[in-house]
Amino acid sequence: IMAGALGSVTLQLNPKNKEAHYGLGHIYALQGKLAQSEEEFRTAIQIDDAYSEAHTYLGQVLASQGKLDEAIQSYRSALANPLYATPDLARFHLGRALAQRGDLQEAMETLEDAVVANPASVPPALTQLELGRVYSKLGYTAKAREALSKVKALDKNGEYTDAATELLARLK
Repeated sequence: IMAGALGSVTLQLNPKNKEAHYGLGHIYALQGKLAQSEEEFRTAIQIDDAYSEAHTYLGQVLASQGKLDEAIQSYRSALANPLYATPDLARFHLGRALAQRGDLQEAMETLEDAVVANPASVPPALTQLELGRVYSKLGYTAKAREALSKVKALDKNGEYTDAATELLARLK
């Protein structure tokens, strides 16, 4: 609540502060206030259209509301900026949204791009897990096994390992 009040004060002082809108969007997202969060991220983007972090976070908020087409567009807008510091984050979420929409081939290509990021902004095990899921849906059993085995190696006994183990069992 304190951070939200601080964000509001900052915006009263300078309504064109994109970071304040981003911060407020983040707080609203954490509180589950997705409509307000979406509005703040859109405002930050209106101030600076090349604000890739805001495009990516907006995509996540849209995806969690089931607005996949808009989310995909938002991730693509983030990736259009060649100076974006963490493009694998947008690629990961884009791949996940494409898979949810049923665009498995493009999801696979996008996640394959995300998985080679170094340093990674998304836990490598999580990216491998999503890639394994897509390979599995496409019927690429050997590639799915390989990706899911990497999950187990990267995330020893972690939450992603459980999901990977479950998927591997269904592949046999």
